[in-house]
Amino acid sequence: MIKVVLPTDFSENAFSAISYAVKLFEKSTCIFYLVHAYTPPVYRADYALGSPGQLGLPDTEKYKAEEALDKIRTKIKTKFNVPTHDFVIHAAFNSLEDEIASISQKENIDLVVMGTQGATGAKEILFGSNTIHVIQKTGIPVLAVPSDYEYKPPFNVLFPTDYEVDYKKANVDFLLEYCKLWRSKLHIMHVTSSDGLDSEQAAQKTDLEGMLLEQNYQFYDLPDQELISAINGFQKENPVELLAMVKNKHSFIERLFVEPIIKNIGLHAKVPFLVLPYNK
Repeated sequence: MIKVVLPTDFSENAFSAISYAVKLFEKSTCIFYLVHAYTPPVYRADYALGSPGQLGLPDTEKYKAEEALDKIRTKIKTKFNVPTHDFVIHAAFNSLEDEIASISQKENIDLVVMGTQGATGAKEILFGSNTIHVIQKTGIPVLAVPSDYEYKPPFNVLFPTDYEVDYKKANVDFLLEYCKLWRSKLHIMHVTSSDGLDSEQAAQKTDLEGMLLEQNYQFYDLPDQELISAINGFQKENPVELLAMVKNKHSFIERLFVEPIIKNIGLHAKVPFLVLPYNK
């Protein structure tokens, strides 16, 4: 049983991500949690004390959200009709990242799938603020799906790495398990510095190789260059349907969250992007 959280702000971007998730797991038994976190458009004193429902008062925002979520559930079930998929609707007065963190802990969630940009759809931005906050707050894998991405099975997964992480702590087992599920080939890309690998990196690479015994994979050692340029160049030369990275202190993903101008990162992320948490 796979458990997946599908956040929605009721935008087309969010619905596209939901559709992608349903197609991605069409051959698996899944519970999907359709989640909407809300704040009232007009300030009310009872919200300052928590959700009105906690005070025994009617929460009109929650009722409206649940009604909209139920419409999405009906639309998805009608469109795809996968008998092994169940959908649970969940609306709450909370920030999206805190609510997803709470659900993930209570329900033992495997994955969050969400759109990259949300309602604004600013194409020059790699990740919208909601996506960034969810990646930062939750300790589970997050799959961000570009709004205009047309579904393709992830037969080729690009995994850039610096060999500077403990792969057991990086939840790489999750990536490997789903590569087998999707029958993916894992393309492991490393940008080699002029000094080559140090002893710790070499040991981590050996550990990773030991984890790949049942995988279809290939290693790539690219000449010294900026990681973003290497990723963009690789995607131009090789078909890739999924990009996966570990959010460790050395990765550009971690820097992305502190860069004042995200659009200057320059990553051409035109495929779904799986961010693996790093449990230090």
